[in-house]
Amino acid sequence: MRFIRENWKVRKSDEELRKELTPLQYDVTRNNATEPPFQNEFWNHDEEGIYVDIISGEPLFSSTDKYDAGCGWPSFTKPLRRNELEEKFDTSHGLRRIEVRSKTSDSHLGHVFDDGPGPDRARYCINSAALRFVPKNNLEEEGYGQFVKLFE
Repeated sequence: MRFIRENWKVRKSDEELRKELTPLQYDVTRNNATEPPFQNEFWNHDEEGIYVDIISGEPLFSSTDKYDAGCGWPSFTKPLRRNELEEKFDTSHGLRRIEVRSKTSDSHLGHVFDDGPGPDRARYCINSAALRFVPKNNLEEEGYGQFVKLFE
């Protein structure tokens, strides 16, 4: 696997990503696309575990912070590691919102809104196509053992 260092970020080549990702995963993560609501893998997923960046494998969100916002995409009240996310002002499609990106892979993940139920009122509305789910029973074997305590 060939990596390119760009702006202090380690990224897979475009060629590798096109081979590894589905067309939808590629379009969402690289071209800032949005998958259809209520027609994506994790919008109503309720298994315990964590959600990681589909490209880098960096831990992003936990099922313990996931809730049904009624929007048709997986929604979370907070990230596992706030420093792994970048937030950018987004005025695409004539809207004013905050885009959420993965720092390590520079992938588009979704958007964050201020209408959530938690103390910070954050609602991280994330595309399933940008995520891979790791069930709690697989955390140790996949190298995410530090997150097992979330489910005890």
